[in-house]
Amino acid sequence: MSLEGVYSVNGVPIRLTEERWDHIVSNKPYMEAYYDRVLEAIEKPTWVLRGYAGSLIAVLSVARNSYLHVVYKEASQEDGFTITAFISRKYNRSMIVWPRPS
Repeated sequence: MSLEGVYSVNGVPIRLTEERWDHIVSNKPYMEAYYDRVLEAIEKPTWVLRGYAGSLIAVLSVARNSYLHVVYKEASQEDGFTITAFISRKYNRSMIVWPRPS
């Protein structure tokens, strides 16, 4: 697996390195089947949440009450990187930053 990247909703290229993917899968083996969905979540999320320490969380609805969370950071307008990813049964609606809450 080589270095892959996609663009966030803000137009920032987000890298998913082999090292990060190995880290995600070694801690959460069930994530191995979600590689393409992780990239999809960053590029076409259902929602983006405000994370901690300046990170963002792309959330993709993958099944009823099952949400893929991909934590990433936009270091600059030209560079960003994936931190981790996991599946959760819920997400924090109060942290939604995209699409803009009305």
